[in-house]
Amino acid sequence: MRNEGSSDHSWNNMDNDILVKIFMTLNVMDLITSVSQVCSSWRSACCEPVLWKKLDLRMLKPSFVCNPPKPYPWSNRLPATILMSVLKRSLNLSHGNVTFLIFNFFECIRDEHLVFIAKRTRNLKRLVLPATWHQITIGGTKEAFKMWEGLESLTIPWFCSRMKHMEVIGTYCKNLFELKIDFQFDLNLACALTKNFRKLKVLSLRCKTVHNEALIHILDNSEKLEVLNISHCFFIQFEKGSETSFTLYHEPVQSIIEKGSRLKQFLTCQTKSCDTCKSAPSVEGVSRSIWYELEQRYWQEDEVSSLAH
Repeated sequence: MRNEGSSDHSWNNMDNDILVKIFMTLNVMDLITSVSQVCSSWRSACCEPVLWKKLDLRMLKPSFVCNPPKPYPWSNRLPATILMSVLKRSLNLSHGNVTFLIFNFFECIRDEHLVFIAKRTRNLKRLVLPATWHQITIGGTKEAFKMWEGLESLTIPWFCSRMKHMEVIGTYCKNLFELKIDFQFDLNLACALTKNFRKLKVLSLRCKTVHNEALIHILDNSEKLEVLNISHCFFIQFEKGSETSFTLYHEPVQSIIEKGSRLKQFLTCQTKSCDTCKSAPSVEGVSRSIWYELEQRYWQEDEVSSLAH
């Protein structure tokens, strides 16, 4: 009779392929805090490249975050030191195989986080930044993005120095062809895109306020543009000669529709029949926390399938 502690298949002798298939069902926190600590063979399986093509940090467990002073969702963010610890453990296991990185929408990242990631993800192809990345300086942006020359797709929420950041990113990421912008789209920004992103093929502005003159500039000057998503947007038309007087439209004007129809894919909607537009709350009468949760949903969803996550 065998001893109670004996087993035909010890934890350490499980087939590596089976382990990897099991581990593919787990999230990043499970991998770095639990299964990679069991034994050497499990840790080895945790380093398999297939597990790290996509590093999804949206799944950070509530036990790892602070109690938020309501109603600001991003006050739920990880302390900087804990976030860095999560990044170190994850990227040590990944061995440089991450090609797709998504942050938690409400996470506040700093220069040291972005640069640390960039040094260990030189093969990154797609990056989805969080809403609160405004603490990233121009210097931090430059240091990080110069290591991401192969970056192809970027989702970028609101930030202050828009023109400077876009110029830096465009300088180093020459292969970037897919972009989702999660803030107001004006003529200055449109000019920055046509100047710095010459290979841009896919642009999503969904659920944002866009200036008609900015859209016309993009449609007239982005030679490689194939896909434009302006679903659920508000459209601003300034009066001639005025920078303050404008009319707000819920649907694109005819000149934009005509130019957009020449693209391979031109995504828009009709406000009166669009469920997303009809269900969107007004700024008045909705709590700030609900509004930010709605912004998170807009950040995740997209009619362009390659930009949804």
